[in-house]
Amino acid sequence: MRLALIGYGAMGQLIAQQAKAANDEIGETLTSKEAQLPIEEMAKRLSGHAVAVDFSSGPAVMRNVEACARAGVPLVEGTTGWKESEAEARSIVQQNDGTLVYGANFSIGVNVFYRIVERASKLFASLDQYEAFVEEQHHSRKKDAPSGTALNIKKLMEQYGKPPVSVASTRAGDIPGTHRVGFDSTADQVTLTHMARSRQGFAAGALLAAHWVKGRKGVYEFSEVIDEILKY
Repeated sequence: MRLALIGYGAMGQLIAQQAKAANDEIGETLTSKEAQLPIEEMAKRLSGHAVAVDFSSGPAVMRNVEACARAGVPLVEGTTGWKESEAEARSIVQQNDGTLVYGANFSIGVNVFYRIVERASKLFASLDQYEAFVEEQHHSRKKDAPSGTALNIKKLMEQYGKPPVSVASTRAGDIPGTHRVGFDSTADQVTLTHMARSRQGFAAGALLAAHWVKGRKGVYEFSEVIDEILKY
């Protein structure tokens, strides 16, 4: 499979390494600077690839979505910090009969963690003495806080009618990503934690989505990819 990479920082380079190890071909690699080209030129460079994978920056996402849609190239969108533009992105993809897979977190482990948290939240929702919280930690270069993953966890936890769930964020050093969910009472505390040891899991999930999306049309959350694999 021939891939295009948008954003060639730490994540882009890791995806390239894993893709080559899986015998995928890397075509265009657009750095953050090159991604500022006119959309028509970007679309021309992206055309002919099986899938594009984007790990660039939040402000660049809408341009990348439009360039891929015009080029007829499915896009796996791993960047966070653009949630407020989701409706616009869906509209662009649908108008161009394109394809988009996006997610707050492409770690396969995190997406299983979502399902564990959702189940635990449903159980604790019936117990008035417990209050829920979320804590997340990331490297100091991550600009959005709370993380998209933490916001998704908060949404999952609040769907059962409990009071608003507080979220605490830390940005320091080179932490790949840690998310901790807690249910606290005067008697005890129950916690669930997902700790990323490296960025390899995010790259593996993005490549999984890239292979899954071939031949599909429409807009999908990465959770739908996982649901199909798990038969959830």
